[in-house]
Amino acid sequence: MTDDPTLDLFGDEAARSEVPDTPPTSAPEPRVWSVSQVNRAVRALLESAVDALWVGGEVANWTRARSGHCYFTLKDDRAQLRCVMWRTEADRLPTDPDEGMQVRVFGTLTLYEARGEYQMSVQSLEAEGAEGLWRLAFEKLRRKLEGEGLLEPARKRPLPRFPDTVGVVTSPSGAALHDILTVLRRRAPWVRVLVRGARVQGEGAAEEIARGLTALGASGACDVIIVGRGGGSLEDLWAFNLEPVARAIAASPVPVVSAVGHEVDITISDLVADLRSPTPSAAAEAVAPDGSVLRAQMRDVPERLARGLRGTVARRRDVLRDELARLGRDLERRLAPARQAVDLGVARLERGVVRLMERRRQRLSALTGRLEALSPLAILARGYAVATTEEGRVLRRVEDFPPGRTFMLRVGDGSVSAESRGPAAERAQEEKA
Repeated sequence: MTDDPTLDLFGDEAARSEVPDTPPTSAPEPRVWSVSQVNRAVRALLESAVDALWVGGEVANWTRARSGHCYFTLKDDRAQLRCVMWRTEADRLPTDPDEGMQVRVFGTLTLYEARGEYQMSVQSLEAEGAEGLWRLAFEKLRRKLEGEGLLEPARKRPLPRFPDTVGVVTSPSGAALHDILTVLRRRAPWVRVLVRGARVQGEGAAEEIARGLTALGASGACDVIIVGRGGGSLEDLWAFNLEPVARAIAASPVPVVSAVGHEVDITISDLVADLRSPTPSAAAEAVAPDGSVLRAQMRDVPERLARGLRGTVARRRDVLRDELARLGRDLERRLAPARQAVDLGVARLERGVVRLMERRRQRLSALTGRLEALSPLAILARGYAVATTEEGRVLRRVEDFPPGRTFMLRVGDGSVSAESRGPAAERAQEEKA
């Protein structure tokens, strides 16, 4: 077995044909090829024999691997051709083709040696029809953003009438920036302009534009932002049809004016922005007032203000007078039932108070009689007496009256002083009697 990749299947026969009359003494040892050698030789033969070519057909089984490489099948009604598109070429596609889409591909025929499968290495893929994959990618993103409500007219913000600072995201060397600055200097020389340079076409341009929009919005210095570029082909303008730019416009904290290409060019950024201008110059006119017009208007302001003020005062005076008259009538109409209700309530209250006082007087008389009946004074008035100490403590038991104790005897109309005596004294008193 040899590592020589050359596939010469007729070499031995040619050598034998040079000595036709000499009989072979013995059969030569056959040359044995490895599978890898055969596939490598067939690949080299195929790639050298067939130049790069265009092939048209229908896309089937499109797969974009995690590595970025794309694998698919190109087919017609009778045959199919396996295809591979490496990441470098696949990244240039605006979007992946849909299943069944008619396309044409440019590339070279080759052999995948590991499997011995014949395939085409695709360098370029184009969809048939106007604008092909570009229009398909545009419509896909437009439908996605529309589903999220980012294209709704209700979310469009009005531009400030008198901005102090205008932000601009565009190429610092492009004609668009020159046009914007020229218009702003002519119309509103007092306006401050902040420029954030960014590539406006090519790989990575969309990310630079999005970063510029985010930076100007986060700075808090801008009242409005213009983003755009001059005219060009659909591919030149494609950065403004990519999702990073659309998301950055939608997330901007200040209004954004999109000015991309010429009047006939419509991009995704135009649809998401708060205002779409047909050209960069028109965008500058939209964001800044005309100074000459403002000066002319300012000359008439004092007189117009005086007239308006006089008219406003007169109208307000008439309205106030009418309102006061109407309020007086309404108040009188509303107070009449209330006044009558108050009068009736006062009368009912007076009657209720009289009845309540009478009941309370009768109850007080009854309680007074009961209290008098229970009063110790009433008992004393009936001939009873109560013995107390000089401090007023009631004496109730026999032991409270030791012989010779002085105490007070409370009777019906006052108190008398008394003295207790022992049993011997009482007997002497009785004998004397």
